[in-house]
Amino acid sequence: MLKRNLWKLIISLAIVLWAVSSLLPLQDHKFDSFVASKAQAKQTEFNSLIKEASEGVSSHKYASVFVALKSIANERKIDLTQYFPELKLEASLKNIQKRNDILLNYLLKKSQSPLQLGLDLKGGIAFTLEVDPAAFAKEGEAARTQKLAKAIEIIGNRINGLGVAEPLIRPVGDNRIEVQLAGVSTKDNPEVVDNLKKPARLEFCLVHPTLNPATTAPADVPPGYRTLILDQEGRNGQATATELFVKRIPEATGEIISDAFPSMDEYGKFRIILKFTSAGSKRFAEITRKIVENNQASGQVGQLAIVLDGKLYYAPSVQKEIDSPSAEITGSFSQREAFDLSNVLNNPLDLPMQIKEQYEVGPSLAQDAIDSGVRATVIGTALVAAFMITFYSVGGLVAIVTLAINLLIIVGTMASIGATLTLPGLAGIVLTIGMAVDANILIFERMREEIAVGKSLSTANESGYMKALTTILDAHFVQLIICGIMIGLGTGPIKGFGVTLAIGVISTLFSVLITAHLVLEVLIESEWVKKITMRRILKEIHVDFVKYGKPAFIASWMLVLLGVAVVFYKGERIYGIDFAGGDVVTAEFAKRIDASDIRKVAIASGAGEVSSTYASALGGGKEVLKLETAEGKSVAFFAALQAAYPDAKLVSVGSSHIGAAIGKEIEWNALLAIGASMAVILVYIAFRFEFGFGVGAMFSSLHDILMTIGIFVLFGHQFSAPMVAAILCIAGYSINETVVVFDRIREELKLNPNGSLRAVVNAAINKVFARTIMTSTTTFLAALSLFLFGGGVLRDISFTFLVGIVTSTFSAIFISSQVFYWWHKGDRKHVEAHQDLKPAYSWEAGSKASQ
Repeated sequence: MLKRNLWKLIISLAIVLWAVSSLLPLQDHKFDSFVASKAQAKQTEFNSLIKEASEGVSSHKYASVFVALKSIANERKIDLTQYFPELKLEASLKNIQKRNDILLNYLLKKSQSPLQLGLDLKGGIAFTLEVDPAAFAKEGEAARTQKLAKAIEIIGNRINGLGVAEPLIRPVGDNRIEVQLAGVSTKDNPEVVDNLKKPARLEFCLVHPTLNPATTAPADVPPGYRTLILDQEGRNGQATATELFVKRIPEATGEIISDAFPSMDEYGKFRIILKFTSAGSKRFAEITRKIVENNQASGQVGQLAIVLDGKLYYAPSVQKEIDSPSAEITGSFSQREAFDLSNVLNNPLDLPMQIKEQYEVGPSLAQDAIDSGVRATVIGTALVAAFMITFYSVGGLVAIVTLAINLLIIVGTMASIGATLTLPGLAGIVLTIGMAVDANILIFERMREEIAVGKSLSTANESGYMKALTTILDAHFVQLIICGIMIGLGTGPIKGFGVTLAIGVISTLFSVLITAHLVLEVLIESEWVKKITMRRILKEIHVDFVKYGKPAFIASWMLVLLGVAVVFYKGERIYGIDFAGGDVVTAEFAKRIDASDIRKVAIASGAGEVSSTYASALGGGKEVLKLETAEGKSVAFFAALQAAYPDAKLVSVGSSHIGAAIGKEIEWNALLAIGASMAVILVYIAFRFEFGFGVGAMFSSLHDILMTIGIFVLFGHQFSAPMVAAILCIAGYSINETVVVFDRIREELKLNPNGSLRAVVNAAINKVFARTIMTSTTTFLAALSLFLFGGGVLRDISFTFLVGIVTSTFSAIFISSQVFYWWHKGDRKHVEAHQDLKPAYSWEAGSKASQ
């Protein structure tokens, strides 16, 4: 037994250990004490440097120990790597400044927890970028708005490539962009703002073939050329600077590039690979052909300069025409520089921007809201665990243990890709707990059926696992396809949700199909467990669901139409600040007001959604209170807050309009992702089952999304960024429930060759009804705990899930299966036209009696 399962044990342990290592350290360490503990050589000398750096911070000479250590080392040309001999840097990199940058950035990253808390839980830094007035001087209002929206998109892509960093990026007024980042400090990483506002204008320019600044008088500079400096690193690591005359008008720009990515050459140095577009490849061949022709005329080898944002990076010699789909930028790049440069090249910003404000922001949620969220998480987890152990005894305990492994893998993977944990993200993890046990319940219910026909526990375990396997794989594979659509078509939070959900789906498959099966098999075959008690919520039922299908279908779609009508009636009022924007008031105060008290005043005054944060200038400064309200409600709410807390002595020192954090493009991408998901569901289910099944699944998913949105709006809720992710999650949950029913219908068609389609559909639903209620209950309990014990955004998210769970359970029984039945007009012959669904008649398959 152990030999047969050894590979499962090794893989499970390896992945768990990797997940744990990805989460360490659990908390950020102070940089000075961390680096001091890691220094292995010349410790007294290094501690002296740390002390000097700390004194420089205390005297306000440096912003942080990180910056101080870097500055002191570079000024005195001290190679800091000598104190860390166990950290092997590339030997070919001789430049001391580059070596120090790589080392300190590595140590800074290692001193911080990989999984950072979000802006709502911990706060972070914020800065405001203003467009250079000259860039907007000749632009109309529509053009300015469009360019600002594009700039927000580009900055978002630079910060949040995978969509899991949870930044806040939005327009302020008509020429500013506010960016809030969690887990980042400009004290330790002052380059972060500069990297975001870089234009990334790439130019390919000719170098003068005969003249150079070193031998040319200033008055004789050739017309049309400018002097640029090429910084290079010599073999001894010393930097050298060479001046070149570079043509002002480029031969080509970054438009000829389709992609840029970092790579390492044969010497271990980083470079940037540039992939040309088809037209760009032809243009590059023309440019190099022109240089070769000039070579023949002048008798000297010409150069082509690669210039980025006015800086000369590379000026290679051109000796022959280059007709290639790619080129490269080489230089003394550190790994981070190579990745950052590739990132900005892939997201060029055509608006020059200036930094107007930089400040630290506190958590946007009050401590009571954070505490209630954590409490709801614990209660939800406990409820699911109690439910599983009550109804499945030892099996439920195994499910909970493997669920813990599942969550560890999810959180570890998120930490490894730089995800940020927010309170809505924590809610998503709680709901994952409820949904993840679904696969376990599928297996346990199949085991129950096998035990009921007299099979041993060991045989029932194996048989139940194999019979549930196809259903589990189909349901999760459809969800993975939906995740792929979100990642491919979505941006920002839509893409991030797709990434997070995909991690959860894959982790659930692994923990259930590999780890849980391994544990249960070992327990049963070693006879440590000789019996698994399984209880029921419902006993076997015999209901004619097809009979009630039509009235249930009509009633539910009437409710859907009512919800859609309310959505259209309310119009823009269904959107919260994330979608519609609003007003922000900045106030000075004499006494802090707790965020929970501000929320109470907002409710009492009818101001609706209000967000409050405390902010202070970087490096110190007076703390101010920032209040965000819906548009047009800031004045009345601020007056109500002044009246409620006169001791705070609130004084408004500024106000402005803030734009939507969720732009029109993200809205459109969300709709596009839903539409594409419907099409993929139809195609995949039709391929794996039959076309009528595909139509039923598509109707069911659409019904669930529209029903959830309609009821959400009917109860007066407004859409925010987390709501988009919650509604998309309903689509994944819905198809999971539907596939379980369809898989049983397909099985019944094979096992019951003489039954009518009506009898087959009813039999299938009756057999899975109890299981459907069981799985819905676990997810419902997790969502209910968030709704009852959470607050604010948690209540909105959990309300969405409560509605979605009920709706998905209803539609799996009364929508998807009924549409499938009606599509085939109640005739199983239409279904059996699909070869996979033909029953195995005895005269086709042979009988045991004849063998």
